Amino acid sequence: MTSTAIVAYLTLFASVGFLFLFFALLLGHFLRPNKPTDEKVAIYECGEPSVGSSRVRFDLRFYVVALVFLILDVEVAFFFPWATVFGKSTELMSPGNSGVQLASKAENIYRHFGVANPTLPDSKVEADENTVLIRAQGKQLSRAAMADMLVFFGVLLVGFAYVWWRGDLSWVKTVKAQHT
Repeated sequence: MTSTAIVAYLTLFASVGFLFLFFALLLGHFLRPNKPTDEKVAIYECGEPSVGSSRVRFDLRFYVVALVFLILDVEVAFFFPWATVFGKSTELMSPGNSGVQLASKAENIYRHFGVANPTLPDSKVEADENTVLIRAQGKQLSRAAMADMLVFFGVLLVGFAYVWWRGDLSWVKTVKAQHT
C-alpha cells in the first residue's frame, strides 16, 4: 500500500466521520424539544445551587485537590515499567528455567535487564545448582522491584497524608455571616 493510498483512506475516514457527526447533531437539533424553564436555565455548578455573584474567587483547596489528582494520575504511568520488571523477574523463578544452559526465555529476560551476554552463573556446576542460582537472582530482582514500589507508594501516601492533614480534602463550604 502506497503512502498516497494511506492518505486517501485517512481523508475518507475523517470525512465520513465528520459528516456522520454533523448529520447526527443537525438531526438532534431539529428533533429535540425546546421547552426552557426557570430550573433548566439556572446556573448549575457541581450539583450545588449558585450563591452570590459569579465573580467570587474559588477556594484554593479546589486547585490543590485538582493538582493532587493530576499528580496521582501521572504517577500511575510509573506502574507499567515496574510491572514489566516485576513480571520478568518472576518469570526467572519459574520451573521452566532449568537445564545446563539458560532457556531462551531467561536469556531474553536477562537481555531486557541490560545483561549483554547472559550465561549460567558457573558452567562447572551442575544444572540443578544453576537453576537454584537463577531462581535466587529472579527472587532478588522481584524483591527489589517490590521494595521500589513500596517506596513509591510511601512517598505518595506521605503527600496524601499532608494534603489531608492541611484540610485541603475537607469540602466544608464557608459562608460569611450577613449583618442586617
